[in-house]
Amino acid sequence: MTDPIALRATSEEEAARLPALLARAEHLAGAVLLGAHGRRRSGTGDDFWQYRPAQMGDSRRAIDHRRSAMGDTEFVREREWQIAQSVMLWVDQGASMRFASTDAVPNKIDRARTLALALAILLNRGGERVGLTGTALPPRAGRPQIMALAEMFCRDDAADYAPPEHRAMIPHARAVFMSDFMGNIDGVRLALTKAADRGVRGVLCHVLDPSEEAFPFSGRTVFQSMGGTLSHETLKANDLRDRYLERLAERKDELARLCALTGWRYGVHHTDASAQAGLLWLYGALDARAGVAA
Repeated sequence: MTDPIALRATSEEEAARLPALLARAEHLAGAVLLGAHGRRRSGTGDDFWQYRPAQMGDSRRAIDHRRSAMGDTEFVREREWQIAQSVMLWVDQGASMRFASTDAVPNKIDRARTLALALAILLNRGGERVGLTGTALPPRAGRPQIMALAEMFCRDDAADYAPPEHRAMIPHARAVFMSDFMGNIDGVRLALTKAADRGVRGVLCHVLDPSEEAFPFSGRTVFQSMGGTLSHETLKANDLRDRYLERLAERKDELARLCALTGWRYGVHHTDASAQAGLLWLYGALDARAGVAA
């Protein structure tokens, strides 16, 4: 049975983090001056978009007779549509994401949560529905959804590594996965395959601490997982550097290949880099017109 006192303490701790996370995300989103929403398409709406020649299958009611009377071709008056697609987010809440090499950089989970929530705020402002992968928080629009996302992002996972959630993928929606991808890659492969089967395209954002790229360790070192389940002591850490960097490069290459095969985009974000630059990249990479590239 759950201890009520411990449960209350945990709940209060999570609630205390919520305002700070929301404030950081709001500030970051406000610093990104995107102007008009970037996913304008022709469709149903109030604003004029363009005239185009009528095609087979167009309704007679769609013909703009005033424009068509100017020549021998019938034209359809298309209107602007701010696409209200569904965007599903997954942020790795595993213990490995709580790592930061120094106090000068945020830990990986703080940066990932801030970027994901700021992205959700931008998408929500553009009229799109945003939610989580899985069934806990389906995509919706509106300010209450942003508050619900912030609350969900404040919940840590006790496991060292958390696999992406692939259930309840909405057909032809888009998705964003954010993680250090240090765990078993089979879960990532399964999630991307499931997503591709349902026509879901998205972005894989590989979040890394700068020390995880440089491996600045030497001499006697104890490497321990953030969850405390794994530990390795060595007297010559520098001897592991080349093998570690080779494994990291292989992991990056494999993730990039998976993205290329499934129509996703892959990118690396370092926690010592600008959060604003990371948000701009995420926003642009999520655009379906951006293609598939790392």
